[in-house]
Amino acid sequence: MERENRKDVAFFEAWLKSSRYSTRTIEVYLNAINVFLNYFADKDPGDITNSDLVLFNRNYILKRGYSASYQNQVINAIKLYYQKIEKRQLSIEEIERPRKYRPLPKVISKQVVEQMLVSIPNFKHKTALTLVYACGLRRSEILNLKLMDLDSKRKTLTVINGKGQKDRVLPLSDKLMDMIIRYYKMYRPKKYLIEGQSPGEQYSETSIENIFHKYLGKIIKNHSFTLHCLRHSYATHLLEAGVSLRYIQELLGHKSSKTTEIYTWVSMTGLQKIKNPTDDFDL
Repeated sequence: MERENRKDVAFFEAWLKSSRYSTRTIEVYLNAINVFLNYFADKDPGDITNSDLVLFNRNYILKRGYSASYQNQVINAIKLYYQKIEKRQLSIEEIERPRKYRPLPKVISKQVVEQMLVSIPNFKHKTALTLVYACGLRRSEILNLKLMDLDSKRKTLTVINGKGQKDRVLPLSDKLMDMIIRYYKMYRPKKYLIEGQSPGEQYSETSIENIFHKYLGKIIKNHSFTLHCLRHSYATHLLEAGVSLRYIQELLGHKSSKTTEIYTWVSMTGLQKIKNPTDDFDL
């Protein structure tokens, strides 16, 4: 990559950071831009046209069989780069983009969640997974949670810079607050609420996924759930308990109510009241 291009990419990285994009998004966008600019190494970025973008999509992304999700991430990164750095628009409407597949949330029953959390012997692991479920936290949110984000007097937990660069304040029940206090007295974390092996070290993404799979695997053999399913389960269980979608939207930090409405498709409360025609059959 040319020196001038490297400078522009560095400036783009600085802009993403100042705009509070997540670490993961920055990593994905920078990788996408580097791949794109290297693909057209013999061309000045200012000379790249919409036709080049269409060719890149067909001959690089589609030809290599990359996922629809990766394709959309790359195209979004290129669009943003040209808008902010090159000060011009590339028409992404000309790109053959698949409709995004939106699978239904996978929900773990309340009984199984309880069985898993109660059975965890390691109190750090128990506290981490309980908070993910009880507060509907994303993986990055539990890992980035700092001691200063907790208010024991108001019994609240503040998620700083969640998805979409949004902050939100979550209520903590007496039981959760007592659990956090007990955990703090046992482990004495220095910076993050849930820390790694060394004081002040952030707990890793791999570790928290591994402990979730380990403990749920003892209840459900060969399961295909992910840590994020605890968040889905929290939302669904609230809905089934009669909590308003509007409140659930606030608790989850969803920008649009349409995102929260997907949980109405997996909640069984209303559906189970429907009488099946075969109920009248003498089978």
